[in-house]
Amino acid sequence: MHKLLTLSREFIRKADLLLLGLCLAASLFGIIIVASTTAYMGSTRFVLVQTLAMIIGIGLYVIFSFIDIDILAERREILMIFNILFLSTLFIWGTDGGTGNRSWLAFSWLPFNIQPGEICKISFIIVLAKTMSIYRNKVSSFRSVGQMVAILGINVALILAASSDAGVALPYIIAFIFMAYVGGVNLGWFAAAGAGLAVATPIIWTRFMQDYQKNRILMIFDPTIDPQGASVRWHTLNSLASLQGGGMTGQGLFHGSRTQTGGLLFAQHTDFVFSAIGEELGMVGCLLVLLLLTAIVLRCIYVGVKSGSYMNRLICIGIAATFMFQIIVNTGMCMGVFPVIGLTLPFISYGGSSLVTTFAAVGIVSGIRMRPAPDSSARYIRPAYTL
Repeated sequence: MHKLLTLSREFIRKADLLLLGLCLAASLFGIIIVASTTAYMGSTRFVLVQTLAMIIGIGLYVIFSFIDIDILAERREILMIFNILFLSTLFIWGTDGGTGNRSWLAFSWLPFNIQPGEICKISFIIVLAKTMSIYRNKVSSFRSVGQMVAILGINVALILAASSDAGVALPYIIAFIFMAYVGGVNLGWFAAAGAGLAVATPIIWTRFMQDYQKNRILMIFDPTIDPQGASVRWHTLNSLASLQGGGMTGQGLFHGSRTQTGGLLFAQHTDFVFSAIGEELGMVGCLLVLLLLTAIVLRCIYVGVKSGSYMNRLICIGIAATFMFQIIVNTGMCMGVFPVIGLTLPFISYGGSSLVTTFAAVGIVSGIRMRPAPDSSARYIRPAYTL
């Protein structure tokens, strides 16, 4: 009991309570939105699952705050093996969870499905950060960049091969890009990657992308690709109508004309939750949500910069980058400026696995704040050297 009290005092004194408060505010708001967007179903299951996920997430936030990330990162080989094995389970037991992609593992004893791609994202960031820290003074060397690309390639290849879910794989790529830049990788490598992508794009487009995937991109520029308003275009049109219908202050919680009808606004508690917020709480509600989520991203970056540790800085940047990417793409999908790829809004969208993993990620950030590195005078984003 005495040890528990000691740990509690240490948590209150050293943990990032501001970050926890921001995350709690966002997740509580998310539960309210989930309640509103699922009210027409006449079931409280979604609210109960999201609440349970938040409670589990808070517990993981506390646990990861006390875990020394340096010790965990020393086991990078084990973490990488874990990712390979865990993602490989999708080949055998993967289920679509109603999304069309085999990205989930369903267990009868769990109230929500598990998404390995979400969980492995955390260990991917840790492994990549540790690898870069090992080659810190030669981070732009062929050996260093080769290992970094291999780590990314293995994770992304497994996700795409097992589930064909680009929405899960893209945050890995974004985290990689931001971490490589902040880590000081020579810009020449970015130029080479850009040139390689330019060459590969026509091949990927013609040989690997399905027609429905192409149409999701093309219809952003040409609505006639989907002339009857079917499929994805129909969802986008209803999303825009919901945002426009909310006006400045919205139609009120549990009173959205499309949100409460059911079926008009697709995935209104997950992928298109931002549109539901716009309809029921208006532009004011949307701006408040964006400000809250932006504050979480900035707090993660701040902790990383102040950590004084090269590896810890990269971990915080990687976590912040995935959050930022999800926020931008999710809101962009709802506004019709990005293709619909199934990315949820952090802390807000319904999803037990996603919410639990997100809390674990920010718990790692809190743990980094609790244990500042000896060279805490370092206050930079990108190091000056680019060897």
